[in-house]
Amino acid sequence: MIWHTVVSQPFALGESPFWQASGGVLYGVDVAGKQLWRTMPGSGYMDRWDMPAEPGCMAPARSGGALDGWIVVLRDRICRATHWGGTLHDIARLPIDPATERGNDGRCDAQGRFWVGTIHEPASGPREPVAALYCIDGLTGTTTVRKVLDGVSNANGLAWSPDRRTMYWADTPSHTVKKFACDVSGYPQGEGEVFIRFDSKPEGWTPGEPGYGGRPDGAAVDVEGNYWCAMYEGGRVLQISPQGRILANHYTPALCPTMPCFGGSDGRTLYVTSARHGRSRDELAQLPLSGCVFAMRVGVAGLPTQPWREIGHGF
Repeated sequence: MIWHTVVSQPFALGESPFWQASGGVLYGVDVAGKQLWRTMPGSGYMDRWDMPAEPGCMAPARSGGALDGWIVVLRDRICRATHWGGTLHDIARLPIDPATERGNDGRCDAQGRFWVGTIHEPASGPREPVAALYCIDGLTGTTTVRKVLDGVSNANGLAWSPDRRTMYWADTPSHTVKKFACDVSGYPQGEGEVFIRFDSKPEGWTPGEPGYGGRPDGAAVDVEGNYWCAMYEGGRVLQISPQGRILANHYTPALCPTMPCFGGSDGRTLYVTSARHGRSRDELAQLPLSGCVFAMRVGVAGLPTQPWREIGHGF
């Protein structure tokens, strides 16, 4: 299977892609570029929307039974927009210090709640395990924010199994993906268990050298329950069985793939975003497509994108 380039104008830090079947549109964010973007693969159409702060993630929104814009995370703000390029309405805040922490990886569950993990980004010094996972719920008519898990420094890899009884969540610097059993309401229970752990970066390793397979970034799940994970600095997307066994390595045209998603008319096109922000001049010379969005056809369909759901709004 071969990757082809969907978006050839690179993003600084492409993230949070999702497929919206109505209209056949692929959406995502450019975190470092402070933009949302959307494209119709194969059409040449590309649209970017400047944001006032770094967008960590976004998802489609549904209100009154119909798709109705998007929900977007801007550092500590949870925003709603009903029109592309229109007004961003704050609907909630993450209880974090936006000077050192921001919203990062996130997506909606089958009930329509928006789950957002954060990342610790101090101005200097190492990242600390002060980031967390929050559930933003608009189903009651009043948007609530609840901290569900914590103890990480860079939350990533959020996804659910097809039966919704297992949640996956990664702490990228620890090279570990955990899985959590969920209760009937969809909340993870307990401390979770290690789903898969990868070898840490060898001391003194530099990009382009062998001996390092990357660390887990964003993820998606297919209809058979396999977990597809982008390996940042590993230049690959892994397909991992529900038992934690690596089924396939799909090497990418960029060293830093960031997040996969499934789309296309049959759900069997795998898209992946990538990064070029902060990468060396030598690396970008060797991998000039870094920051682009790639796609390949795969043998299994992914789970469909779930929208945010809310009870009315006053916009």
